[in-house]
Amino acid sequence: MKSATTLRNSARLSVAPMMDWTDRHCRYLHRLMSKRTLLYTEMVTSPALVRGRAMHLLDYNQSEHPVALQLGGSDPAELAEAARIGAEVGYDEINLNVGCPSDRVQSGAFGAVLMKDAALVARCVSAMQRAVEVEVTVKCRIGVDDQNPEEVLPEFLSRIVGAGIERVTVHARKAWLDGLSPKENRDIPPLDYPLVHRMKELFPNLHISLNGGITTLEAAEAALDAGVDGVMIGRAAYHQPSEILCQADRRIYGDGADTTPEEIVVAMLPYIQAHLDNGGKLASVTRHMLGLFAGRPGARIWRRVLSEGGHRPEVGTALVLEALDQVKAQTALASQLRAV
Repeated sequence: MKSATTLRNSARLSVAPMMDWTDRHCRYLHRLMSKRTLLYTEMVTSPALVRGRAMHLLDYNQSEHPVALQLGGSDPAELAEAARIGAEVGYDEINLNVGCPSDRVQSGAFGAVLMKDAALVARCVSAMQRAVEVEVTVKCRIGVDDQNPEEVLPEFLSRIVGAGIERVTVHARKAWLDGLSPKENRDIPPLDYPLVHRMKELFPNLHISLNGGITTLEAAEAALDAGVDGVMIGRAAYHQPSEILCQADRRIYGDGADTTPEEIVVAMLPYIQAHLDNGGKLASVTRHMLGLFAGRPGARIWRRVLSEGGHRPEVGTALVLEALDQVKAQTALASQLRAV
């Protein structure tokens, strides 16, 4: 279990919880790229853990630390029990989702819809904190639907701070629960970074991470320089992980050497082999590796080799090495052409 101070430092940069993406294989890959960045699970619902006893959803590798479990739910007692289960298996932080706008989440009366009931969120996090010793945090929006974020967000933060929350991640967009799809909710509502910065001024002791629209390390560094305590990056960290994570330890934390995608591929091979030996499928791991060479020579052939071959039952780590060789050949060719 990491201390709150250690987690606060790690939270200078975090990879957002993303459904169907940030599973244990993805997190293992990301941890190889950065030793310091805070990683999050996909959202796990409290009913799945407490009523369904779906403990497999909590599987993780010890090397993933610091790693946080994100929970979805709206029943204080059930969330407290789910938090207890998560802390018991070793997660460093328990995070409550108050930002997801999907229909499934809305039908369960949790996620972004909870922005409409700050008092309930306060009861939820209070119950969770009583149940665990690890830190409980919140990830929220600036508001939903016709709410005025200038009024709603400070009231919401005041409620959860009063309930004991000391660290929050704010996705700097409204969520439109009626009329926009989850995908549209990632882009259409305008970002309001200045509002989040004003919240930092209003709540100086609250650790605030900024989420939404940040796609480069340069943008993350600029946000930190502007006064927020942390930055959370989502899709860019998944689709171009090398650009975000390979230099993160040095640039964000001032500690550690850069990594390269070639090194990461080689480092993944024992993990992939162990997964295959346990009956797993190659594509379950390599699907998260497709963006490793994004923007570099060989990126297209890397994706093609792994995508086309990864689902064949007879393939193994040799396919990954074949794809890497193709990348190296393309890189060498590009270097020769530049020298001409």
